[in-house]
Amino acid sequence: MDLKQIHELIKIINKSNIGEISIEDKDGKVTIKQKEEQLVKVAAQPQQIYSAAPMPVTENTVPAATTPIVTKAEKSDNYITIKSPMIGTFYRRPSPDKPTFVEIGTEIQPGKVVCIIEAMKLFNEIEAEIKGKIVKILVEDNSPVEYDQPLFLVDPA
Repeated sequence: MDLKQIHELIKIINKSNIGEISIEDKDGKVTIKQKEEQLVKVAAQPQQIYSAAPMPVTENTVPAATTPIVTKAEKSDNYITIKSPMIGTFYRRPSPDKPTFVEIGTEIQPGKVVCIIEAMKLFNEIEAEIKGKIVKILVEDNSPVEYDQPLFLVDPA
């Protein structure tokens, strides 16, 4: 086996998923191994896991709804936190070519759509339940959110 054939084999191995190959002929034996760094590593996006088990009902248990959960923020400020009512993907705009629902400084009223959360191919409009001004947006557009995760800080009016 000549040097040109060995180079061709190396190119073929690098383009394939083969980790190692050994070839033997009358002139000798050649073994080609891929280094681990050359292997393509695929990282999967974190999967959302849903439990089919029923949630135990207690006095403090509140079922998930399509309206946001509003609680007082822990800060000494008078801010109110709008939280995610469900697990899904957070979107700040109705479609990629449309403007965002709210920005920092936007005045909101009860019923005004502040974002969309996609859950299982359903797009759920999240409406404000309070009157105020958006002070901070806590989640990046097109990112996964968990149930009860803070989305916005609102200065109540």
